[in-house]
Amino acid sequence: MRILGIDPGIRITGFGVIEFSGQRLKYVASGTVETSSSTNSIPERLGILFNGISEVIDTYHPDSAAIEQVFLNVNPKSTLILGQARGAAITALVNKNLDVSEFSALEIKKAIVGTGRASKPQVQEMVRRLLNLQHILGPDASDALGVAICTAHRSHIKNQLSKSLALHSRSKL
Repeated sequence: MRILGIDPGIRITGFGVIEFSGQRLKYVASGTVETSSSTNSIPERLGILFNGISEVIDTYHPDSAAIEQVFLNVNPKSTLILGQARGAAITALVNKNLDVSEFSALEIKKAIVGTGRASKPQVQEMVRRLLNLQHILGPDASDALGVAICTAHRSHIKNQLSKSLALHSRSKL
């Protein structure tokens, strides 16, 4: 299964693509979609994000996708703009017929590091280790890969539960 993770942002949106088979994680690609605040209006920037995520999907052909949920900032305007960026990314994913999972930052950190209070450098280092990368990636790409890894872990748990329930049902017959 190929999974696309998205770390949304209006200036920089991170993406990460992994392959997941059994319990193995394999790095495929990562990067960012960047918009220029000085030359583009918010609607133009949302269009850039939509087109950039669409291009990532067309390039890497993921089977599913996941995105980090919005957290509340002290500044309501920033939260609203982040929500719009997230909406542009989700629209691109759904437009390409991908199933989209959503995870909070707490869930992602817990899946990657083991604690929801992990720092950004701790998440970056664990992503590097889990994917056997030579160096730590930038925070946006690393966070996006963390979203994809969280999805893979959840998928593995669901598969194991399904198998267990199926065995349990058969044993009662």
